[in-house]
Amino acid sequence: MNSTWVKHAISEINADYQRSADTHLIRLPLPGFAGIQLYLKDESTHPTGSLKHRLARSLFLYGLCNGWIKEGTPIIESSSGSTAVSEAYFARLLGLPFIAVMPACTAKRKIEQIEFYGGRCHFVESACEIYAASEMLAHELHGHYMDQFTYAERATDWRGNNNIADSIFRQMQCEPNPVPTHIVMSAGTGGTSATIGRYIRCQGYDTRLMVVDPQNSVFLDYWQSRDSSLRSPVGSKIEGIGRPRVEPSFIPDVVDEMLRVPDAASVATAHWLESQLGRKVGASTGTNMWGALRLAARMRDAGQTGSIVTLLCDSGERYLDTYYNAEWVAANIGDISAWQQEIARLVK
Repeated sequence: MNSTWVKHAISEINADYQRSADTHLIRLPLPGFAGIQLYLKDESTHPTGSLKHRLARSLFLYGLCNGWIKEGTPIIESSSGSTAVSEAYFARLLGLPFIAVMPACTAKRKIEQIEFYGGRCHFVESACEIYAASEMLAHELHGHYMDQFTYAERATDWRGNNNIADSIFRQMQCEPNPVPTHIVMSAGTGGTSATIGRYIRCQGYDTRLMVVDPQNSVFLDYWQSRDSSLRSPVGSKIEGIGRPRVEPSFIPDVVDEMLRVPDAASVATAHWLESQLGRKVGASTGTNMWGALRLAARMRDAGQTGSIVTLLCDSGERYLDTYYNAEWVAANIGDISAWQQEIARLVK
């Protein structure tokens, strides 16, 4: 191994981290919920525009320190978009070739961003095909398959070290209810929910972790049954979250509660959130916010007070051709008007 190059690569990643500020914690005004505060951790402000920037940094450091990534090593990743955008950024930083393996239906804007950072896209028809295709490419090119779905929960230091959970709790210190009653998180790899759940337990907080799961994902069923052989014949329509198989990075025992979220509810909530923030958010953020609103309503009905934190995963500007295109929504998600009415009822 070229130790000089590896030292340089790690130094470059650490320097990039030092140039980056922490992401904002936004308090969302909800007049109908007296004594309940709702917060969004805005991960869209990372250099590559999403929560996955943290994961990509950790995966590169993990691969470098394990000796898997060397000078000139091609990097291959299975990704529907955001992880690939972030990994393409770090691959360019280190001068490494990068190939993202993704379903052909991935949002055009994400593909353009991967290519902007010098990455290349390899398309498959179904989300279920990305794993085998990634392994094949890595073998053929003598590259490294990053495999976010296996290594996400291992690559991140969940004890502290400015991970996302540590950042949330530090930013909450001066709030009316500084220890959140709940943190709401959707799962793609399961790495972030594992980090948050482990951190809560390690620090001794009473915060409960709710994981929201979209349609056509097996995580909730696995959480209930612990059957790791579960498979879904189709992939999630909410990009970046939900999986057709049980991923190794999803740790069910750190999750206190799970909630199935219909795709139409995710999209409707993303549209509603735009009216509250003045900017568009991705549909995975809509999934998160739907769970947070349901929790807030449950607390209100029970006469409870407290705080709820969830994540703004990425910007909706990446989805102008899909979740913010009425024709695409009608054809792929269906009528969202009933869910828009339900949101209006929840927040009144």
